[in-house]
Parts: sequence; C-alpha cells; structure tokens
Amino acid sequence: MRVLALAAALLTAAAAPPPSAIQALLAAYPGQFVVDGPELVWPDGTRMAWSTGERSILEQVSASYPRGMPLDPPSEGADPGRARNPALLAKMYGDCRRGEVVPHLVSIPWPGGRSVRITGVNHIDRHLAAVARELDAPEWRRFLWPMAGTYVCRAVADTGEPSMHAYGAAIDINLGSGDYWLWRRAPWRNRVPAEIVAAFERHGFIWGGRWSHYDTMHFEYRPELLGQGSEDAD
Repeated sequence: MRVLALAAALLTAAAAPPPSAIQALLAAYPGQFVVDGPELVWPDGTRMAWSTGERSILEQVSASYPRGMPLDPPSEGADPGRARNPALLAKMYGDCRRGEVVPHLVSIPWPGGRSVRITGVNHIDRHLAAVARELDAPEWRRFLWPMAGTYVCRAVADTGEPSMHAYGAAIDINLGSGDYWLWRRAPWRNRVPAEIVAAFERHGFIWGGRWSHYDTMHFEYRPELLGQGSEDAD
C-alpha cells in the first residue's frame, strides 16, 4: 500500500504545473479558478487538467513572450502566445456559438471618434479603454481607425481553432497598417509603431507581430504572458 501511495504521489507531482505557471495564471485571472495539483478548479466545480491535449493550458501559460523593445522579427517557428486552450477560454469568456459572449460585450470610446465593443470579462473593457486614452493623439489615430474588428464569432484561418475575437478579447487595428503572413507568404514585415505596441502591452495585450505567423494588426488580452492581472486597469 505504501508503494502504491508513493507512486500516486509521484505521478501527481509530475503532472502538476511549475510554480511560475501557477503564479502567472492566478495573477492574470484572479478569482476565476483555484489550482488543485494537476488541475484548475472553477467555482462551479468544473475541473480542467493542465497538460491535456495538443494546446494545453500549460502550453498557453508557459510561452516566452518578448515584450518591449526592439520590435525584431521573430525567429523561425516562434509564435509566443498563439497557442491557446479553447476549453479554458470558452469557460472564461463563453462560447460564441451558443450566444454566451455577446451579453458581456461593452462599448468603449476609441480614437477617431467612434466606439468599439469588447468583453467586460476580466475587465478587458477597462484595459482597452486605458490603451485608447494613451493613444488618442493625431499621430496614432491613422493606425487605429478605421479598425478592422473586435468581436466576431469565427475560427483562426489556418488552424480552425476559435479566434480570440470569438471571445470578445481581441482587436485588430487599421487594416491598412497591418501585415498578415497568409496574405504575403513572405518574410516578416511590420508598419505598426513601437509606441502603439508598447501601449497595448502595458495593459495586458500581446501583439501578433511577435509571431513568425505574423499578424501585425492584431492584439489580444493575454496578461499571463506579461506578468499582469485583470485588476491592474486604470
């Protein structure tokens, strides 16, 4: 019996995520869940294993995202933050196919005199509003408006996985300022100023321009990769 108990304890320890990953996830999304060994436990009792599936929760939270300057081309195959766990995100934000995301959408002012809709879950509306205040200046507006979209219930073109737009947790800025790897099928290119990228990253949004499968108009709320939490909004 002691041997079996020891074996079970060793398996549990091996399956548990590293402390840094636990801290990053709990700090990023306070109050959403607790950690119980190899699982996340939600308030309704739902349990999710950290390491199940190709795009596991552990993979989502453990990516090394190179925030800040300079805006260098990513190395071949590096897509920090592009891997996402659909079960975790659907539980957090809702499943758009079931109409669960729209009730949480909030309109906020956006540079250019218009408004955009983004989810209020995890105070993302507040974080994006803080970005908008920082960038509401003539030199930045042409990059931000007309913007290419926030919420839309769709999948990522090349993976078939739900887009972060499907959760209301992403924004694409001006299409005319962006570059996308599937359009060009060419080496990385960027026309988005570093000041815009820095403003988004300060408020918990990662940038698709840091991916080898680049999407330079795209920003999504992923504070677990930036050492930030949902209570940090202004």
